[in-house]
Amino acid sequence: MAVLIRDAGPADIAAITAIYAVEVTDFVNTYEYDIPEQDEMLRRMRDIIDRGFPYLVAEIDGQVAGYAYANTYRTRVAYQWTVENSVYVDAAYQGKGVGTSLLQALIDACVARGYRQMVAVIGEPTNTASIKLHERFGFHLVGVFKGLGRKHGRWLDTVQMQRALGDGAGTAPSNE
Repeated sequence: MAVLIRDAGPADIAAITAIYAVEVTDFVNTYEYDIPEQDEMLRRMRDIIDRGFPYLVAEIDGQVAGYAYANTYRTRVAYQWTVENSVYVDAAYQGKGVGTSLLQALIDACVARGYRQMVAVIGEPTNTASIKLHERFGFHLVGVFKGLGRKHGRWLDTVQMQRALGDGAGTAPSNE
């Protein structure tokens, strides 16, 4: 089963919204209570792309199997070389290398754009699939925030992981 990674576009928004909807309703990792409408998901996508961040989809046999994007970690100028990632895989395609393909392509796209650090904010320490995926790509555990959010009637811990991109903090960025 070949996984094609490509830039996401408006034609993908229905599939992206459907994948995200399951995450919102069935799990806690999004920290959202309500499923965003397709118009809102398209607005979010355009905002990310318009600011120059990568937004990718994984396609298998013409079907969107997952998506990933990088976004601002924090808005203050000193964080401009750091991105936060998001990776979502349709339940029907989990365990088939989709997340691996997406995260590799996302890392490569961020390195090409000159970013130096990538942060993964993983909702819940029990999300072992996401933690293991990130560990395979050299992310290390930075810490766990206890009770940082609340959803489905319970307090949520939040896992923070990080990895260097390119030269990381070893050299100054060329655009400084």
